[in-house]
Amino acid sequence: MRLQVGADRVAVAAVTAALTAVMGFSMLQLFLLGALGPRIVPDLGMSPAMLGFTTTVGFGTAAVLSPMAGRAVDVLGPRRCSVGLLLLVAFVLVVIAVAPGYVVLMVAVGLGGAPQALANPATNKAILAAVPVSRRAGVTGTKQSGVQLGAVAAGLPLTAMAAVVGWRGSVALAAGTAVVAALWIRRTLPADPHRIEQAANGIGLATESSSVVRWLAVYSLFLGAGMASINTYLALFGEQRIGLGAATAGMLVAVLGVAGIAGRIGWAKAAGRPGVAVVLPAGLACGSAVAALLLAAAPLVDGLIWAAVIAVGTFGMAGNAVSMVVVIQRAAPGRAGRDSALVSAGFFSGFALGPPLFGALLPGIGYSRGWLMVAAEFAIAAVVATVWALRDRVPRPC
Repeated sequence: MRLQVGADRVAVAAVTAALTAVMGFSMLQLFLLGALGPRIVPDLGMSPAMLGFTTTVGFGTAAVLSPMAGRAVDVLGPRRCSVGLLLLVAFVLVVIAVAPGYVVLMVAVGLGGAPQALANPATNKAILAAVPVSRRAGVTGTKQSGVQLGAVAAGLPLTAMAAVVGWRGSVALAAGTAVVAALWIRRTLPADPHRIEQAANGIGLATESSSVVRWLAVYSLFLGAGMASINTYLALFGEQRIGLGAATAGMLVAVLGVAGIAGRIGWAKAAGRPGVAVVLPAGLACGSAVAALLLAAAPLVDGLIWAAVIAVGTFGMAGNAVSMVVVIQRAAPGRAGRDSALVSAGFFSGFALGPPLFGALLPGIGYSRGWLMVAAEFAIAAVVATVWALRDRVPRPC
């Protein structure tokens, strides 16, 4: 019995590592464009605004493709889609590495929306297939932290490699790593059911999870809009308004990422307790609103910026992870992919809309009022989650 328990733990650990890698690679192209932007912009004759538009295109495409990606995962299975995701990431990175100009780069970014759209449906469905109920929440939080780990990989080793082999060589190296990861994940994740059988299992099923999905999608829209604005403008705010040096301002993003990893793992694990997942989304959105208010007040109080960033990472970045825990708990059989995709579509839409709105209003209202707008977005998310929690009379275990 002890040998069996130990084997099960090793298997779950391997699946967790594989799914974390899938999440990290799913957005690697956008992280690399941001981290290597100082090299890419002059080489391709781009403006900073043109580079910023890649984020909007990437997340916008992911939002549009999410419903189709969710259905594909439900039909084809999580292992096939995870492997396909990584191979597509590799192809996108190769296109970026050889891109002669901005148009080809944007085509690659658009294609990169597909891996983003596949990531949550495929990994959530894999958790349902391969992870015991008692460990699903913790595994969900860990694999969601893979997004931040991808950002770390882009910002540290791959950026350092670019200094040696150039930005194109660094992106090509990332493409090769994605292929290796695809081979590893194919060996690690359990085999998918037969396509026809899996498709048939979804026919005629009740869709009682659809109400939860709608609420979470709206919640994720406003949460994503606020988080994307902070992610995009935090370093500039630190440098221009707080008076930090460029290197120190960049550290704000690193601190945000570390706090986000801790927040996603910790709050997602807490959401696995009976009844907790229902109330956590509202609480995390409220905490995020308070964090945005701290950002607004940061120019007035020395050192407050660091507390604000830690709070944003701890609460704001955890919201999406907890949403995925709820989806896994409530998804109807055969619909986990589609339900995950629809919630992700709301989050991606917020990421596509938030920074352009913030940037357009910034010259007229300034950073402090801009953060108040972000706080209002988080507050709306909190209201949506609170209304849903009050309507959700009977929490259902996964």
